[in-house]
Amino acid sequence: MKEKQKTAIIIGAGPAGLTAAYELVTKTDIKPIILEMSSEIGGISRTVNYKGNRIDIGGHRFFSKSDVVMEWWQNILPVESLEKPVQKARKKMLIRNRLSRIFFLRKFFDYPITLSKNTIINLGIIRMIKMSFSYLRIKLFPIQKEKSLEDFFINRFGKELYQTFFRDYTEKVWGKTCDKIKPEWGAQRIKGISITKVLKHALSNLIPKTTKDLRQKNVETSLISKFLYPKYGPGQMWEEVAQMVKTKGGEIRINTKASEIFQCKQTGNIKKITAENTKSHLRTSLHADYFFSTMPIKDLCENWRGKMPKKVKKIGTSLQYRDFLTVGLLVKKLAIKNTDGGKIKDNWIYIQEPDVKVGRLQIFNNWSPYLVKDPNTTWIGLEYFCNEGDEIWEKSDSEMKTFGAKELEHIGIIHEKDILDAVVIKTPKAYPAYFGSYNHIEVVKEYLNDISNLFCIGRNGMHKYNNQDHSMLSAIRAVRNIRFGIFGKENIWSINTETEYHEENQGEQSDVIQKPKRSPQVKPA
Repeated sequence: MKEKQKTAIIIGAGPAGLTAAYELVTKTDIKPIILEMSSEIGGISRTVNYKGNRIDIGGHRFFSKSDVVMEWWQNILPVESLEKPVQKARKKMLIRNRLSRIFFLRKFFDYPITLSKNTIINLGIIRMIKMSFSYLRIKLFPIQKEKSLEDFFINRFGKELYQTFFRDYTEKVWGKTCDKIKPEWGAQRIKGISITKVLKHALSNLIPKTTKDLRQKNVETSLISKFLYPKYGPGQMWEEVAQMVKTKGGEIRINTKASEIFQCKQTGNIKKITAENTKSHLRTSLHADYFFSTMPIKDLCENWRGKMPKKVKKIGTSLQYRDFLTVGLLVKKLAIKNTDGGKIKDNWIYIQEPDVKVGRLQIFNNWSPYLVKDPNTTWIGLEYFCNEGDEIWEKSDSEMKTFGAKELEHIGIIHEKDILDAVVIKTPKAYPAYFGSYNHIEVVKEYLNDISNLFCIGRNGMHKYNNQDHSMLSAIRAVRNIRFGIFGKENIWSINTETEYHEENQGEQSDVIQKPKRSPQVKPA
C-alpha cells in the first residue's frame, strides 16, 4: 500500500517561506502548501511594478558570506559575465557596485564614515578633534556592560561620533531614543563594524585588487564594494522560485491568510490551521505534517488556539514592530550633484538631516537600469519609518506625495517642478522591534521551539531583524532538520551573526553528503 504523501503548510511567501518550499520540493517528498495573505510574492523582498517603473521595497543587496546562499541564488538566476555581459538575457543577476552615503549638513559623507579629506572638510577641524578625543576616551574607559543600543554605539565609535551620525537616524528608524532599545539590534545590524575595521578597509582599498571574487568573505557586510542584483529587482528572484515550486508540485495560495492555528491537546503539536481567503472570506481547514511560520510572532500568538500559557501569549501578543512607507517619485532629474560635480551614483542615501522625516533615499536607476522605464528620467524612493496609525501612516496618498516632494526640495535633492509621477506603498510590520516585551522573548521562543512540527523562520517568524540571506538560511536549516531527524531548534535560531552563519556553512556542506543517523520523527498530531 502506497504511503500517504506528507505535506507542509508554509505561512508566508517571502524569502524564508519560498526557500523552505523550494528545499522541500527539491530535496524531499513533502508537498509544500504556501499561504500568502497578500496578492504578491516576495514579502518585503518583492518588487512593485508601477507603470513600468519598479520599486525595491527597502533595498536588497544580494550578498552573503554563506556559500550555500550564494550558490542557491545563482542556481535560480545566472550571473552576468564580467567579460561578456549578456544584455538581452531577461533572467540574470547583474554585478553592481555598492555606494551608499550619509547626507548631513547638506553634504555627503562616506558610509561607513572614513577619515578622508572630504570628511575632515565637511565636519571641520573642531568636530574632528572632539570625535578623536571622544573615541580615545571610550577605548581607554569602555562601558563594561552594554544595556542599550546607545551603549553599543558609544563603545564602538565614541560619544561624539555616535551623536553626530548614529543617534538621530536610528531614532528616525525606531521612533525611540537609543537608550530605550536593546543592544541586540546593533549586534544584528552593525555586527563587526568599528573604527579600526573601517580604517583597515580604507587602507586595503589602496592596494590594487586582482581577484574578482564576489564573496568578499574577509570584508564586513557594511563595507562590501560589489553585490549581485536581479535584473528586474529582488522580486524577480522570488517570482522565479515561486514558479519552480509550483512546477515541481507545490502549491501557492495567494490572498489567503492563516486565521487560526490549532494545537493538539494530547501531543502539543499543531494539528491544523484555518485558511481564510482575504477577499471572499471563505474558510478552509488544512491539516499537515509540518508547519512553517514566517508570520509575525504577534499574529501567530493572537491566532493561536490551544494551551499556550497566559504568560507566553501576553509577551507574544505585546511584541512591537516598526512599519515602513515608501514614496516613489519619478523626476526629470535630481537637483543635487555629486561632490565632484557629476551624477549621483549612490544605491541609497541615509538622510541624517533632523529637519525632515524622510530616513533614506533610494535611487533605483543605480540599483539596475532595468528598474526604470525611461532612462532619461530618475526614479527614486523616499523611505519613511513609522507606526500604523501615526501621522505619517494616516496621511492620504495625495498628502504623502506632496509631503515627500516638499521634504526633498527643502534639503535640495530635487525641484518639485521636475516631478512627473508619484506612488505610495505601505508595508506594515517591516521591522521587528528590540524594545517592549522583546526583553522577554526567550519565554515565547522556548515554548514555540518545543512544538516539534512547528518551525518559526524568517525575519518576522523569529522576530529578528534578519538580512535576506539569514532568513533563507533559517529555512534551509529547518528543512535539513526534518530531512535528517535533527531535534531541537537552536541551530535555526543561531543563524544571526556574521561569524556564526559563516562558520556554520562548513557544516552545512557536510550535512548534504552525510547519511542521516535516524529518520525524521515528529510526534503525530
